[in-house]
Amino acid sequence: MIRGVALFLTILTGFSGLVYEVVWQKYLATLLGSHSEATAAVLAIFLGGLSVGYWLFGALTRRVVERASARGLPPRLLLVYGGLEFGIGVYVIVFPWFFRAVQTLSFAIPHGAGGVGFAIDVLLTVILIGPASVMMGGTIPILTQALSRSLEDATRFHAFIYAFNTVGAFVGAIAAGFYLIPAFGLQNVMFAMGAINLVAGSIFAVLGLRGRAVYEEPGSGEATQIDHFASYGTIALLTGFAMMAIQTTIIRVGGLSFGSSQFTFSMVVAVFVLCIALGSFGVSLLSQIPTRLVVINQWAIGLVLWLLYTQVDKAPYLIQTLRAAVQDNPGAFVLYYASGFGLVLVAIGLPVVLSGAALPLLFHHMRRQVDHLGDLAGNLYSWNTVGSLLGALLGGYVLLYWLDLHQVYRVAVAALLAAAVLLCVRVHDWRPAMAISVMAALLLALWAMPAWNPQLLYAGLFRTRDVLPGQFEGVARFVALNPGHFSAPFESIEDDPIASITVRRYPAGVDGRTSLTIATNGKSDGNSVTDYPTMGLAATLPALLAEKAENAFVIGWGTGITVAELAALTSVKRIEVAELSPGVMRAAPLFDRVTRHASKNPKVEVIRSDAYRALMRSQGKFDLIISEPSNPWVTGVEMLFSREFLAAARSKLTQGGVYCQWMHQYETDAASLELVLRTYAATFDHIAIWGTKYSDLLLLGFNDPGSATDVYRLQERFDAADFRASFERAGVASFPELLAHELVPLGVVHKMEFEGPLHSLYHPRLSHRAGLAFFKGERADIPFTGFGAAGKTGARSSLIRRYALRFRGRLPDETRAKVILKTCEVHAHRCQTLLAQWIAKPSDSATFRQTYETIATRVEDAERHDHSGRRADRAAMQLMSTMIDTAPTAPSERHPVEFDVAKRANALFVDFYHHAAPFAGDALLDLWSRCVESSPSPQACRERLGLVASGKLADADRAR
Repeated sequence: MIRGVALFLTILTGFSGLVYEVVWQKYLATLLGSHSEATAAVLAIFLGGLSVGYWLFGALTRRVVERASARGLPPRLLLVYGGLEFGIGVYVIVFPWFFRAVQTLSFAIPHGAGGVGFAIDVLLTVILIGPASVMMGGTIPILTQALSRSLEDATRFHAFIYAFNTVGAFVGAIAAGFYLIPAFGLQNVMFAMGAINLVAGSIFAVLGLRGRAVYEEPGSGEATQIDHFASYGTIALLTGFAMMAIQTTIIRVGGLSFGSSQFTFSMVVAVFVLCIALGSFGVSLLSQIPTRLVVINQWAIGLVLWLLYTQVDKAPYLIQTLRAAVQDNPGAFVLYYASGFGLVLVAIGLPVVLSGAALPLLFHHMRRQVDHLGDLAGNLYSWNTVGSLLGALLGGYVLLYWLDLHQVYRVAVAALLAAAVLLCVRVHDWRPAMAISVMAALLLALWAMPAWNPQLLYAGLFRTRDVLPGQFEGVARFVALNPGHFSAPFESIEDDPIASITVRRYPAGVDGRTSLTIATNGKSDGNSVTDYPTMGLAATLPALLAEKAENAFVIGWGTGITVAELAALTSVKRIEVAELSPGVMRAAPLFDRVTRHASKNPKVEVIRSDAYRALMRSQGKFDLIISEPSNPWVTGVEMLFSREFLAAARSKLTQGGVYCQWMHQYETDAASLELVLRTYAATFDHIAIWGTKYSDLLLLGFNDPGSATDVYRLQERFDAADFRASFERAGVASFPELLAHELVPLGVVHKMEFEGPLHSLYHPRLSHRAGLAFFKGERADIPFTGFGAAGKTGARSSLIRRYALRFRGRLPDETRAKVILKTCEVHAHRCQTLLAQWIAKPSDSATFRQTYETIATRVEDAERHDHSGRRADRAAMQLMSTMIDTAPTAPSERHPVEFDVAKRANALFVDFYHHAAPFAGDALLDLWSRCVESSPSPQACRERLGLVASGKLADADRAR
């Protein structure tokens, strides 16, 4: 009965322990950063604490048993263990306050973002999570000693403890990554997990109050020295090192296959944890364990992983085939990741299951040499965990400074084979010469294996959702039929400690020109041609709007174009760039022709650091802070969209400075975009939204907008030679064309009644929400801002309308045409709204007729291939023209309106609203009023009229 209760509780404590690891990583991102170096440090500290705990509490069990035996009393090991679990519970419940105190101390200590500063923060992290990690190391040694009934039973029950605890950890990995953290936030999750440990500790304490006799090997009072323990400890260490290095490699390959989201990380970790549990369960079910089994198992781990090496680079193709098969059916997200979990399990499961059996088998082999089972378990698991620690630091980080992923994988396999050879020396008495010869031959054969195919591995197929030619005909056929994904040559490939960075050359036009694309973990983060407008305007636009542009801080180097455009401005004196990836910076010279050698510009200082750490520890303030990160579904990136980071950025802005944040509309949904905007609006008192090209947005935050709406001042600065040249490189030929990029003017967003939670470091909602949206691959429009106070503010603040006042509110036809056509490039369908405004008061000029025909023809051509309804044909543009706030109306024109016409007008109002050519809400109300008066079913019209009158135009549009 007691053993059954104990095993059940170990499931719960295993669950909470893995959740703690994930939550701590989120918390400590604000102290160490969210990059691989920080992840490796946190994992190393966690594993180091466990290792100390295994050793410490292994020794403690022996002392408790010896003292109780000397007194003739049963030892109270379960009471001791209950105290440990209770202590863990108390510690993690107070952790959020303890963390904030340590974080305040870190910010108060003067140190930089890297080097010594990072080392100081690592020491502070040891203080934060070290004590709890050490206490978690008591589970296996104490319970093994306390509840084993005999020497033969010890192996079985020890394996049960390991397996049950690991099963809990498996569930914790899934729950933390897919549900708990985004649903409840870090602090609430810590409270809930702490409660689990408090309950478990209390139950163990009650069970242990009276003490309980434990098994001891008779007549072996001093038999605590194990023959050749250093050899066995080394085997455990090498196994721990290799499997952790394999895990970090498979996580990176998983990112290249599924995308580097939190879901991928949680899924791969869960597979490893589950398989380790299954391996341990397998040992517990064996009635007899022959000596040779421990040797066979060790060889099998290395050889199966060696065989798997030949198939790893095909993973992106297999996962994309799964994605194409799943499509977007109901429940597709769950089906996709459940199936992906199954594929990873099939691929990597067997060797990981065998690794889960390795320690219980070693424990079984060694158990007869000791009289204290807890001491043995503690020492064995301590060595294994030290190996895991080294695997996290070396295999997951340090070795990637010099080696690529496939080479780290081979180092791990070599470590497993070395452990197998060493085990043969100990168990089968292999002579040293034989062991060295076998190991040398294995290493030569292993190192002769070909590298993984980069065309397959770094193709970024996870962004392709459709069935491609040859999809189900095998890898070779698939590659041959899809040259666009695989034929572009690589200029650079590097698996650095942070990410896998590639640079590829693509054709950029029929004239033989080419472009360069830099990709991080298979996902494009910038192209030197197609993304130039976004990356160029991200620099020059905020510089134009800021009161002054002298000091700039840029988050992420990418292609270097943003940095280059800042450096090209005469007024800019200093540019600090926070860039984590050494691979990105080593690839920077490849873009020198495009960036005018920005990588060597004396104005530029590159800080190798996480953006949060670099910004918080930077000296002075900045006129411009430009954040152009990857997509927020990518692990770690969501930190740059958090309220805390935005507040830190705002605190570093000068008066009249501008914070510029890139955000995308592709591969996301309205909920994710609204979450970003709500958080942004909660931090900055003044924001505007501009577009750079279709589906790319720039969010601009101001401490004080100052003269950012003074079109005379802005045009004067635009006309300066350096600004004009920069804008021309970004595809902007004139000042009116630049104003066409404005989408939501200053002041509009704060007039919206945004309802809903914010994205915070301590309640990170965005990565989960954005990950779901990325899977669907939708396109999000900005929230509707065209009614009530928001609409009035937009009409008043629109820079195009302000500029038009120079011409009595009506732009010259040539200028107007250029603005409309530029709007088509930037905001797609909303250019038709500007044309509808022109239709409302048409011109007889050839320019008007040519512009009208050009756009109408484009719409008709596009409609043949896309029936999304996001384009207005000629009739729809005429209907829109009647709603423009300058359109003439007269009582004589109040003719009856059919329901479908009013509904179409409502949809056009919502989808095509543009602050530069605002629709009149009264015009829409008038249409619905006339629908009520004339429709055969006036109730439907009346319901929508009520919604429109209350400002719920979008609800009226969605109503059926």
